[in-house]
Amino acid sequence: MTQTNRGEGVLALEDGSVFRGLAFGAKKTVLGEAVFNTSMTGYQEILTDPSYFAQVVTMTAPQIGNYGINPFDSESDGPKVAGFVIRELSPITSSWRSKQNLNDYLIAHNIPGLEGVDTRAITKKLRVTGVLKACLSSEGLGDAEAVRRAREWPGLIGVDYVKDVTCRAPYVFEPIQHEEIPFTVPGTKLCPAQLNRKRYKVAAFDYGAKRSILRKLVYHGFDVTVVPATATVADVDKLKPDAIFLSNGPGDPAALDYAHQTVRGLMQNYPIFGICLGHQIITHALGATTFKLKFGHRGGNQPVKNLENGKVSITAQNHGFASRPEEIAKVGAVVTEVNLNDQTVEGLRHAKLPVFSVQYHPEAAPGPNDADPLFEGFYNMVQKQLG
Repeated sequence: MTQTNRGEGVLALEDGSVFRGLAFGAKKTVLGEAVFNTSMTGYQEILTDPSYFAQVVTMTAPQIGNYGINPFDSESDGPKVAGFVIRELSPITSSWRSKQNLNDYLIAHNIPGLEGVDTRAITKKLRVTGVLKACLSSEGLGDAEAVRRAREWPGLIGVDYVKDVTCRAPYVFEPIQHEEIPFTVPGTKLCPAQLNRKRYKVAAFDYGAKRSILRKLVYHGFDVTVVPATATVADVDKLKPDAIFLSNGPGDPAALDYAHQTVRGLMQNYPIFGICLGHQIITHALGATTFKLKFGHRGGNQPVKNLENGKVSITAQNHGFASRPEEIAKVGAVVTEVNLNDQTVEGLRHAKLPVFSVQYHPEAAPGPNDADPLFEGFYNMVQKQLG
């Protein structure tokens, strides 16, 4: 492992807490929102998930980096976290797929990391106080200066971070060979049951979309054209899609007035499926609102109950905002799923229009596959509407 920049580092929180450890990754000072993720694996997917833009992520698993980094598991073009905090950086990588260790990867992408701190204490603090503004530095900052910088960071409320992670122009998504999902029919990107059925065109709004989500859409029978978050109804109409998909993404959903307006205009003409930030945008487009959770849901072990069929799924989640349940029925929709830990809204469906959404990440990157049938449900909804 490259030992460059392995001096002391610091994580300071706005409440005055200071955690000192060993720096790794880039030599840099960053500001962001301190959050934690409870996933046991999948650190590369977490690092590259655009939903983590402007966040300093603490992993609760005790050792990170043990299987290295490879070119195939990234969910975007590189890490999107502001900083990365772990208990122990694995001194070796033990996977035949590994092409690079975690330290060198973060150095290459100018992301600072901190190890050797009490990640359990950080997690317990965030659970009690809620998420906190943070400063992570490997540049020799003193405690008081680091705390001052953390307190001066403006935070996420009311900020549009989608503009920093969305694509700049529409493009057709084509999975390359190494991204084909196992058990497809040779020579195709389809499972056997989908080989001879009709394919539908979907316009996928990129609010910070993960590649695995787009791959799942292709796998389940859609030809995907990705459009920027700022695309208008007229822009989408020109593509003549059969349906609309709204992706995950970072930041405060209430700050995205342009997205609310566009989705509100599309609802009358297209079937729509939204996840995570897409779910929250649908909430606002319908006329309801969202609120900030105390410490959010981030990990691969969130239990969700479907109120329509009684099924409980273990889901992968990454979000800090939620829909207000008391407002959903007032805007013509119904709550379809709830989180069994805190009873927050995890899904909704419009009572009349072909529009539905979930708060979690059904593509399971990283996480369990319980929610994978949602993509099939989207296909069936589109088929019912269009034939």
